[in-house]
Amino acid sequence: MFIRIVFLLVLIAFPAQAEELYGLAMHGQPKYGPESAYLDYANPDAPKGGTLKEAATGSFDTLNPYAIKGTPAKGLNLIYDRLMRRVWDEPFTMYPLIAERVTVPENRSSITFHINPKAKFHDGRAITTQDVKFSFETLKEKGRPNMRRIYSLVNDVQTLDNAITFTFGEGHDRETVMIMALMPILSKSWWEDREFKTTLLDPPLSNGPYKIKTVDAGRKIVYERVPDYWAKDLLPNVGHYNFGEVSYDYFRDDTVALEAFNKGTLSFRREFSMSKWLQAYDNKDIIKDEIAHRRPERVRALIFNTRREPFNDINVRKAISMVFDEDWIGKNIYYGKQKRINSYFPNSSLAFTAAKDSPIEEHLPTRAKLRMAADLLKESGWNIIDGKRVKNGKPLSFKLILSAPEEEKIALNFKKSLQRLGVEINIRVLDSASFQLRRQNYDYDMILHHWQNSLSPGTEQLLYWGCEAADQPGRFNYAGLCDKEIDTIARAIADAGTYDELTTLAHRLDEMLVSKHLAIPLFYKGADYIAYHPPINRPETTGLYGAVPETWWMDQ
Repeated sequence: MFIRIVFLLVLIAFPAQAEELYGLAMHGQPKYGPESAYLDYANPDAPKGGTLKEAATGSFDTLNPYAIKGTPAKGLNLIYDRLMRRVWDEPFTMYPLIAERVTVPENRSSITFHINPKAKFHDGRAITTQDVKFSFETLKEKGRPNMRRIYSLVNDVQTLDNAITFTFGEGHDRETVMIMALMPILSKSWWEDREFKTTLLDPPLSNGPYKIKTVDAGRKIVYERVPDYWAKDLLPNVGHYNFGEVSYDYFRDDTVALEAFNKGTLSFRREFSMSKWLQAYDNKDIIKDEIAHRRPERVRALIFNTRREPFNDINVRKAISMVFDEDWIGKNIYYGKQKRINSYFPNSSLAFTAAKDSPIEEHLPTRAKLRMAADLLKESGWNIIDGKRVKNGKPLSFKLILSAPEEEKIALNFKKSLQRLGVEINIRVLDSASFQLRRQNYDYDMILHHWQNSLSPGTEQLLYWGCEAADQPGRFNYAGLCDKEIDTIARAIADAGTYDELTTLAHRLDEMLVSKHLAIPLFYKGADYIAYHPPINRPETTGLYGAVPETWWMDQ
């Protein structure tokens, strides 16, 4: 009887025709194997030590990045290990961390994680399957919406010695096993008597390459490298996490943060403003690197909230988009050094081919664009009365919210263009907390924000464009899009069997999104702009995704 029970447990934990894997790839085969010593973009001989000093803007009030409540401190990913770690020279492949290997059936209906017996928390206690199960249950019930959605696809959990199996029910796809492998592991003993949903400023027991050293609530957080970190010699960690300390100082805005960097108070900075990159770095000792990459660029855009009038009318969206002064903004804001975004996967092979060329109307003279825009508005009942667009006695006006003062230059030029069309726009710059609250609740007419895609898009596409996400605060469907065909394509992307199939689906999705006129896209660069102070150094080789600061170091 005992033998039969054990046999049944094994059948549950290791489904038939399951394959035991070292690396887990979304498509194709992993680049690295068990014999690989380090990743191609890492320097295995990088020295350890020194302090990396970065800036953050706004404030923070919690050290729990996985709950909805509060604004988490920057850098908390440094203190948490996941079951497996993603690498940045493959579209979407992960390698052993807390799980030393996985077992996955061909149909990906389940995944078994074999826990590394050496895995431990910072207090020396072993990471067990009970910690994994606790993490799953906690994040499924109380975690961020994207976690709750994916983990709800699990309909059975079985533990056996140092292995834990998650079996999926209806709605799972090929990407589900990948997302499960990215699960951060919490300490059951530390969290089980604490309220997970509240804000937290007591440093949690964690298990990553760093731990929290000091916290000045809302102002500064310092992480220190764990010298006896149990996983430092594993493939995805060799040559990584080299700085002895990593600190984040908080500033009221980015202008003040840049001043601190120029003075040497900070040592590392990513730059997103072309004007600042070209004009605002006044310390001759600073190193400025433009590091090319092949990932989809961030889609920064003036986003229409189609839940509200007048932007529920595509004619209005098209007309307003048409008068955006691409030439002036390209030359005066981006100094002619960036390209106009014309895809939701810009700078990548996932962009729809036809979308890589600008629409015909973008090449028309300004007056011709104004005439076309005016015709579209008139078609929807918006006529000129005393120089203003009016319909049923109401003027055509809307509010645009911004998160940074430097974005006002774009907004003010846009306002000037709209005045020629008889449209009124009110511009408001919010502090980071207010902006985040309005963004999460979709409380705006138009917002300047962004979407971020990867080389392996998946379930996040439903969060960006899905009908369900459009009605749920805290998701990323900023435009309020709801289209059943787009829902179908977005679901299929996460279940694509090959990368060719994924690319075809991404092209179709991209084509449809562009045709919806959901946003007025801005510009992209195709490179990471990173400035730093010596003696910080970096590997010459980069991955598909560009710069990987975790592999940088400080020369001694």
